[in-house]
This record gives sequence, C-alpha cells and structure tokens, in this order.
Amino acid sequence: MSILTLDDFKAHANIITTDEDAMIQGKIDAAEAWVGSFIGQSLSSYPTQPPDAPIMEAVKQLAAHLYNNRESVFVGTSIADNCPGLSGLLAPYRQWNF
Repeated sequence: MSILTLDDFKAHANIITTDEDAMIQGKIDAAEAWVGSFIGQSLSSYPTQPPDAPIMEAVKQLAAHLYNNRESVFVGTSIADNCPGLSGLLAPYRQWNF
C-alpha cells in the first residue's frame, strides 16, 4: 500500500486527467521503494504514518522526476545526482548499517 496517494501526487504534479493513472501509480511505487532503500527502512513500516514531511516531499519529487523523465538514462550517475534535493531531504533519516 502506498503512503502517497494517487490524488495527492496528481495535485502535486498538477495532473487533472485519469489517462495515465496506472503508469503514475507505478512511478509512485518506484519512488517509495527507492526512498525506503535509501533511508534503510520500508516506508510502510515507518514509525509515523504518514512519514515526516521531508520524506513525503522526497517521494513526491522523485515520483515527479520519474514521471517527467520516463525515457532518460544517465550513465554513471545516480538518481540523487539528477534530483539534488533528495539527499538533503532524506539525509537526517538515513540509517547507516555497516
């Protein structure tokens, strides 16, 4: 189950049609999985629901990036390089495991 609803994302991205809802949901799911992996904790099991505002903003920004750049491939870079705000939003929540 997504922590970011389709309607909330569509409001964030100013999308008013329903034509691409299934594809958009896939972008939300991918963004949530990436953010969870980056911070080291599944968002569905995060201690507060919904997660803190910076985490939610990171999911929105990443889902919007994935939606707007569906075909882009940048060899040798990470998604955080292409969405520079992500690291700043998520750094306080990242769990380092060695």
